[in-house]
Amino acid sequence: MKRLSRRALASEWPIVSVLVALLSTLMFGRMAVAQPAANSQRPVPLIFDTDIGNDVDDALAMGVIHSLMSRGECELLAVTITKEEFLSAQFVDAVNTFYGRGKIPIGIVHGGAPSEPSKFTGLANVKDDGKFRFPHDLVKPSDVEDAVALLRRTLAAARDHSVVVVQVGFSTNLARLLASPPDKVCPLAGVELVRQKVRLLSVMAGAFEPANGPRQPEYNVKIDVSAAKKLAEDWPTPIVYSGFEIGLAVTYPADSILRDFRYVAHHPLAEAYTLYMPPPHERPCWDLTSVLYAIRPNDGYFELSPAGRVQVTDEGVTNFEVQPDGRHRYLILKPEQKAQVREALRELASEPPTLKP
Repeated sequence: MKRLSRRALASEWPIVSVLVALLSTLMFGRMAVAQPAANSQRPVPLIFDTDIGNDVDDALAMGVIHSLMSRGECELLAVTITKEEFLSAQFVDAVNTFYGRGKIPIGIVHGGAPSEPSKFTGLANVKDDGKFRFPHDLVKPSDVEDAVALLRRTLAAARDHSVVVVQVGFSTNLARLLASPPDKVCPLAGVELVRQKVRLLSVMAGAFEPANGPRQPEYNVKIDVSAAKKLAEDWPTPIVYSGFEIGLAVTYPADSILRDFRYVAHHPLAEAYTLYMPPPHERPCWDLTSVLYAIRPNDGYFELSPAGRVQVTDEGVTNFEVQPDGRHRYLILKPEQKAQVREALRELASEPPTLKP
């Protein structure tokens, strides 16, 4: 989703996969062993806001989330989609169902910014012998809740200052949340609801270090610039941006797509990846890095910029100004951290489900 220019387990699987997973745990230590939640007591309550379908890194990020849920590190409260395409919602439901969590609420934007058709979300409707290859319950668009309504309902039910929001799509849903008025679900207006319930916003958006020549508008920002500006100006809790340069520096291993998902005959993530752009292509891990930081902020995968403030220009360029009392930071990836992040994401994205569909 992020070119600058556009942009459970089946009940049985081969014993060799068990041995490989066990060996990986021994080899990669803290990356393959369950880590405590950020507050060391409870799973991180998570909302995932995505434009899934535009690029396949969103799908891989969902695999990371489900693996971290299986390890007790997070709880996915809801998925909201910033792309007005019913197939995207069906695909999300199919992935959640594959991991044994088909009841996770899904919301979708209405009247959002247009974006390109997906190369892989059609997997949700592929059938083998008359049955969905990847089962799901969404039959018609009315089965999917409005994104802002779902965000308000989810936040209203959450503990104060507990929720982590990961935004890896356009800023449309979250900007509309900020502008939302009180309703029968919650007497708080959007900004106050966010202030009371959200602890952190982890965003894949913008560009903060040189990458591929002169700085240009990053895809997630430029598709809905006004929403990205509102988010930067009005969001009342800390924001950590994972810029274009971070995902570009960490690519997903092509050999993982070819080997690590073979524990089932059909895997939605591996098939989505191949439909989007088959191996040996190695896709940048833009969205995965925002998820990894959001759930494991203290594990040394990234450095943080000084505190400051992000400003979004009318053209969609993100400028950062250091301010001691600023609520914004952006991720920094040192060369020696790249291999660690890449291996962690491989282990998490490809880990087999622990629940049956």
